[in-house]
Amino acid sequence: MMTRAQLLEPLARLRTDEIVVTTMGVVRPWGVLSDHPLDFASADSAMGHAADLALGLALARPDRRVICLNGDGSMLMSLGTLVTIAHANARNLLLFVVENGTYEITGNQPLPGAGRTDFAGLARAAGITCVHRFADPQDYTAALPELLRAVGPVFVSVDVEPGTEGPIKRSAAEEVPCLRVSIADSARRLRAALMS
Repeated sequence: MMTRAQLLEPLARLRTDEIVVTTMGVVRPWGVLSDHPLDFASADSAMGHAADLALGLALARPDRRVICLNGDGSMLMSLGTLVTIAHANARNLLLFVVENGTYEITGNQPLPGAGRTDFAGLARAAGITCVHRFADPQDYTAALPELLRAVGPVFVSVDVEPGTEGPIKRSAAEEVPCLRVSIADSARRLRAALMS
């Protein structure tokens, strides 16, 4: 099992001009590592729709790679998105599911099926052919450069230790810049970056 830092730090080092959509428990940790104009924190809208948003961005901008850092709770709430991703065949989409077994930012309630649900297996069953699962940080770090170049859709399930991220409230008091503005302002920032 990996720490959140072991998941995110190698990705932040290798990231170039990809759009990165984050949600729930990875929003703040990613925001500490990156304040890129192509980052989008999908954390205060309806839970479970970061992968949908990332797919829409990938389809709208096939010239850009889109990375989605989704939570296992969020993925569980919208499993049908896996079928839609497979059907759309977005060659520029890389979907991570961060498996920590809890609804972390709402109080670490246990996730139904935690430890028994095979998200990688669900992705394969949905028709996604490029599917990977990692629990060892060294294996993950070694594979990451190739994953970032792979033809998508790419699905990556990562076993990560539960954290202690609390609820997200967009305000000036938030520690990361992307959460100091409204989601509407974040969307405008992303749109402007994509149009420049």
